[in-house]
Amino acid sequence: MTQHLAFIGLGSNLEDPCRQLQRAFVAIEKLPGTCLIAQSSLYSSAPLGYANQSDFVNAVAKVSTMLGPRELLQALLQIEQSHGRERTFRNAPRTLDLDILLFGEVQLHEEGLTIPHPQMHLRAFVLKPLLEIAPSVIIPAVGSATRAMESCIDQSLERLVDYA
Repeated sequence: MTQHLAFIGLGSNLEDPCRQLQRAFVAIEKLPGTCLIAQSSLYSSAPLGYANQSDFVNAVAKVSTMLGPRELLQALLQIEQSHGRERTFRNAPRTLDLDILLFGEVQLHEEGLTIPHPQMHLRAFVLKPLLEIAPSVIIPAVGSATRAMESCIDQSLERLVDYA
């Protein structure tokens, strides 16, 4: 079986978000055939879409995995569920949100799974922690994450916890 390099976005704004992300890093490390290579610092950011909610805490994990994209997604959804994730409406508050940002060089658009994540290049709360652990990362069909971050400079982020 082949090892794949993947990046996972983590987010939470309910029930002690920093602790939710710390627990999620542990759960990701325990996935079958998966090794947590790096985890970014935790960052606080204002919510997007639905503004009437608490700020989010976000981070990015870099993993090596033998799981395929769909298997990894299913495993991440199970972790979300174990953290009490409820999908009430789009951009709703959540205990835990886990997104596959990048999966090697894969470009994929299937029902329920798009890689690279379709909005990642527009979101400082994804790009800043991603660049912290992978400074030269390229987003397929987009280009340099560093260049993408330049267009997000007006989005404010606050570093909360430094793991990198």
